[in-house]
Amino acid sequence: MRLGIDIGGTFTDLVGLTASGEVRVGKVPSVPHALSREAWDRVGQWMIDAPRAALVHGTTIATNALLERRGVRVAFVTTRGFEDLLWLRRQDRPSLYRLEEDHAPPLVKREDVVGVHERVGVEGEVVALADAEIARVVQRVRALAPDAVAVGLLFAFLHADHESRLQRALRAALPGVPVVASHEVLPVFREYERFSTVSAEAYLRPLVQGYLRAMEPDATAVGVTDFRVMASSGGTLSVEQARVRAASLALSGPAGGVEGARLIGAQLGLRDLLTLDMGGTSADASVILGGEPLLQASGVVGGVPLSLPHVLIETVGAGGGSIAWVDGGGALRVGPQSAGAMPGPACYDRGGEDATVTDAAVVLDWLSAAQPLASGLTLRADRAHNAVTRVADRAGLDVRRCAEGIVEVATASMVRALRRVSVERGIDPRSLVLVAFGGAGPLFACRMADALGVARALVPPHAGVLSALGLAAAPAKLEAAASLHRLARALESGSLEAAFAPLERQLRTELPDAVLTRHADCRYPGQGYELAVEASSPAATASAFHDAHEQRYGYADRGRDVEVVNVRVTGLVRGAALRLAQRPTGARRVAGAPRYAEAELPAGAVLRGPCAVDAVDCTTRVEPGWTAEVHPSGALLLERT
Repeated sequence: MRLGIDIGGTFTDLVGLTASGEVRVGKVPSVPHALSREAWDRVGQWMIDAPRAALVHGTTIATNALLERRGVRVAFVTTRGFEDLLWLRRQDRPSLYRLEEDHAPPLVKREDVVGVHERVGVEGEVVALADAEIARVVQRVRALAPDAVAVGLLFAFLHADHESRLQRALRAALPGVPVVASHEVLPVFREYERFSTVSAEAYLRPLVQGYLRAMEPDATAVGVTDFRVMASSGGTLSVEQARVRAASLALSGPAGGVEGARLIGAQLGLRDLLTLDMGGTSADASVILGGEPLLQASGVVGGVPLSLPHVLIETVGAGGGSIAWVDGGGALRVGPQSAGAMPGPACYDRGGEDATVTDAAVVLDWLSAAQPLASGLTLRADRAHNAVTRVADRAGLDVRRCAEGIVEVATASMVRALRRVSVERGIDPRSLVLVAFGGAGPLFACRMADALGVARALVPPHAGVLSALGLAAAPAKLEAAASLHRLARALESGSLEAAFAPLERQLRTELPDAVLTRHADCRYPGQGYELAVEASSPAATASAFHDAHEQRYGYADRGRDVEVVNVRVTGLVRGAALRLAQRPTGARRVAGAPRYAEAELPAGAVLRGPCAVDAVDCTTRVEPGWTAEVHPSGALLLERT
């Protein structure tokens, strides 16, 4: 059996894929900072008839630590004269017109930065690193008593000897304290991004190691023999690999949802998708083109730049548990604050008093109080009505109009995220199929599609737990990178091969049996940004960059030189095959009704909106002017009439 476990802010989703292809689904309330006993008990029940299992876990431990600043104390060792680089950043402003807004502070305190008298340049050593200087730095770091140490020196991505010597000395002097060197984490140019990433790795590593160490006994007890963790890149890592790649887990959970959408799309013959995963706390938007998720080489999580490969994801604070409120100007707002799992929305009847998106959906009759949620949780319509009434009074609206306003504000927030991953990257969303999933996503599928001009949408089978399904079937994946900085026309095929060769050797050692693919980060000389393209011959790589630049920015200068900045190799071992159950075909058109039970609908049935389809893990809202056809897999194919 292959298991996928995705811990969300409100619910924990569980999926088991048996050897015969059966899909088992579970959903239980989340508990803070751990996997609940109820979740482990559910997995144990599934494992009774399975001799062994592989478990893939999507974790928010790294994400939450960056957002909430709950990491450890880090000492940062860097080249003397560059101690302030983490604060200087790129000397850009976080907001062009809000002068009072500032960047999030670094993960390191200024008094915990130690300068080293040494210097390496492009050609090699400029100022030698003396043994006495190493001893002084070790003594200074030991006096700080840090929980972890990050070492980032100039040009260490080209010449790592000084970093390696410092790392060995610090490890010997501080047993049990993680010491992370930048050339191990990110061996590519740009000092600020490299220093920020290595400090994040040191900041997160003790937390991630402790979290995984606490989970392993429970996993072993229920029969898990292969415990893996989802990385931000959309692939899985072994526990041993995850322990030393903590910063690579910053988007662990959302990446599982994108992989799940890709798998379902492949089953239905859909390769160009716009995805929206709406859970209880947030919503995550992404894009899949040609059957593969779009990847980014760098991004920002919690205000911290991380130059590590990750699935393109835009997150907004619009989930089912997002709290509605009225600002000082009398405007209705939603999120980013969330009611979470406890106490949850008011309609959960667990002590929550704040009106949420879920409460608004209950007031509008989008959700039925007769349809239980996870663990038998039933909705209280009266409590939802009371909570929304309090917001309506402050906003000067009647209750139903206030509920409509709450869902409109939440929809607008998610549409902005979908535009950022599509329109702002030169992709026309009207050419894509919108895939809406998560516990709350299918409620908003038609509304979001209307706002984007998208004519078709898809609610996949098991939509409420699709992230966990994606985890269970996700591939194993690793990436290695190095800087090159050569004009493509000056590169010979042999020199390009020589650049890729050590990276491929590394991945064949770390991930045997992987299929390796080559990419290059390219730019026009003088540009401050790159685009990643598939790399083969130098001429083909340059041509691919021109094409990518034209798609992304609307133009390409095909007579201009192309500079190859970095080379990257990705190793991939495909995960479990997904075989969806097929339901019998019945009447093509079903008589009109306000609500349907998804399990009772035959394949081929066509529903005309407005109506709702209740499943065990989510509810789909079919808006007026839309139809929903039931696919044999159980997916709902939505189309604007």
